[in-house]
Amino acid sequence: MNFPFKNVALVGKHKSLDVAEPLLRMAKFLSGKGLSVLVDRQSAEHLDSCPYPAMELPALAEKVDLAIVIGGDGTMLNIARTFSPHHVPMIGVNQGRLGFLTDLTLDNMLDVIGGMLDGEYVTERRLLLSACVMRGGAEVFSGTAFNEVVVHRSQISSMVEFEVRINGEYLYNQRADGLIVATPTGSTAYAMSAGGPILHPGLEVLELVPVCPHTLSNRPIVVHSSSKLEILMHRTGDIRVRLDSHTSFDMHPDDRIVVTRYSEPACLLHPVGHSYYHTLREKLLWNQAF
Repeated sequence: MNFPFKNVALVGKHKSLDVAEPLLRMAKFLSGKGLSVLVDRQSAEHLDSCPYPAMELPALAEKVDLAIVIGGDGTMLNIARTFSPHHVPMIGVNQGRLGFLTDLTLDNMLDVIGGMLDGEYVTERRLLLSACVMRGGAEVFSGTAFNEVVVHRSQISSMVEFEVRINGEYLYNQRADGLIVATPTGSTAYAMSAGGPILHPGLEVLELVPVCPHTLSNRPIVVHSSSKLEILMHRTGDIRVRLDSHTSFDMHPDDRIVVTRYSEPACLLHPVGHSYYHTLREKLLWNQAF
């Protein structure tokens, strides 16, 4: 039988000793269907023996046409930035807590993925963010984010002071504990905890959510995803910019952070019948009876 995918990468939750059994079970299942299986090198370190080729994530992204992630949302966030530029779709199996991005379970993963390999899936594309820090006219840091770009204080007790511009137009000066620039995917993460709205992942928008602003009239704002966002640091002292909790950079006074939409989206595959609203009801406990 011919499948739409031939070379599959398996990525497990790093530093998890429990990932070995389901990862090997998935690898055996895929091999039994005639697919070529490759394993993320860090995931392979948790296996007593790995009969499948192990590679670093960047090398995997160039070799495969599908990635299956067994872990939590953090694992998916980590690999999406590597696989998205290579147009590699991803399927998530939840081994974490919430599982907004990893919607399959360890119990049903073989049956569901078997159907998906036969073409029974829906494709969802989600935007990512590109961020860079400009200092004295030179770029000193850059990276991509799936959930959010956050400016926040680290060890100091005083607020962050910064200016925000959208497409070159002045929006406001802000004194707050920080500022979150979130994608629709990230709207159910830190941005939601800070009081931002939940955005459907299909929307072409970004949201700016202040963290504990000094002025209560400062509220979250939603802008088009084509917007160029600039954050100018007026005062810093142990202030950092953070991308998806994975990458951070220390800021200096007058540094300017530029946030735009990344050129390539992340591609997620879901089983037929997948519903984002069902996910919200389940993960946020909206379906509990009173």
